Amino acid sequence: MARRSDHTRVELEGLLVAEGWRQLAEAGLARFSARDVAKRVGYSVGTLYNVFGSYDGLVLAINARTLSLWAAQLRERLAGAGPATPGNDRLAALVDGYFEFAHANPKTWIAIYEHHMADSGPAPAWYADSVAEIMSIVAAEIALALPRAAPAAVMALARSLIATVHGHCVFSIYRTFNMLGEVAPEQAALARVREAIAAAKG
Repeated sequence: MARRSDHTRVELEGLLVAEGWRQLAEAGLARFSARDVAKRVGYSVGTLYNVFGSYDGLVLAINARTLSLWAAQLRERLAGAGPATPGNDRLAALVDGYFEFAHANPKTWIAIYEHHMADSGPAPAWYADSVAEIMSIVAAEIALALPRAAPAAVMALARSLIATVHGHCVFSIYRTFNMLGEVAPEQAALARVREAIAAAKG
């Protein structure tokens, strides 16, 4: 079992985040335990809180890892879709990457949205930057599809389209669409995205 002297603070943070991500992927946020994470790594829960400050700090660090992995997958999908030019519709690759990551990592993905700060306050700036990375990827593709749109309009549409795709994705994961008779939620989400882009073009 590891001891405090075995790892630097940075190394320990990495170990705890990796183990926390693994446990979150298995158990989900409702059954997630900081104490179990610390025990598995070989440290006390007090040491864990010294590193992250609180339970919220640990979950945010794990969620930031999820966001980083997700952003990397979206970029990979977009890279495979061809060059980023106004004439190349890469929206299908973007929606596919969204659905694929969520279905491959359902519990860690949904934890991004399930977690709320204990004091109901905002997340720290460094975490907001992780969220903004996903937003910037989506906004960049919308800007390509709408080259004449103002940046503020692009960001507003990006937020709405993320909400649209997200809703379809959640319904898909929880099989809610089965009750509603929707057999192709990803294709439906893409259709709504394309409709919104077409409407914005006028």
